[in-house]
Amino acid sequence: MENPKLIQQLEQQLRFAKRKQDAQAAVLIAITQEEDPKVLLTRRALNMNSHAGEVAFPGGKRDPTDTSDIAAALREAWEETALNPFDVKVVGDLPMEKVRNGLTVKPIVGIIPAEIQLVPQPTEIDRIFFASLQQLMVTQPEPHKVQYAQQSLYFPSFQIENEVIWGLTARILISLFQYGFNVQKSWPMLIDATTIETAKIDATQINLLPK
Repeated sequence: MENPKLIQQLEQQLRFAKRKQDAQAAVLIAITQEEDPKVLLTRRALNMNSHAGEVAFPGGKRDPTDTSDIAAALREAWEETALNPFDVKVVGDLPMEKVRNGLTVKPIVGIIPAEIQLVPQPTEIDRIFFASLQQLMVTQPEPHKVQYAQQSLYFPSFQIENEVIWGLTARILISLFQYGFNVQKSWPMLIDATTIETAKIDATQINLLPK
């Protein structure tokens, strides 16, 4: 269901943190200005040293020339997707995130025109795509299997636009829903895949029962 008020709500609710604390990296959550707003996402190239093939927001580590987290996020988005910084209306930020290696990441939120033309930087990005915010907010988490040495763990994920969104990117989306739209979404650290699959089977059987 389209919601023309989502962008207005986002602009009214989001602010910049009063206590300034520079992060080591920054990402840009770019949202299209339209009735059914969409969020810009990328799939990292398979040759990348870290998080190869994973879905991510445009972003990366700060350069010495970056004057702020905002500058870093806009520069990285321009380098990775050719998004002109002058096409971004920055409206606020989200709480700092920390990845497993201790790197601190600052999410910066901005509004961009709908139907904007972008070009992936081929050495870093395999695909650029847009996902509906409204659809993400109502999508239930699905288990995503990640193999660590001899152990399999199942993390919650969004599975949308033929992509799997999990980890830091998914956590930032959950933060966006909370601080930008007052949507509290349950997002466990890990998922018991067996329980979820059983629930799906039960639901299917219920649907097949005679009316």
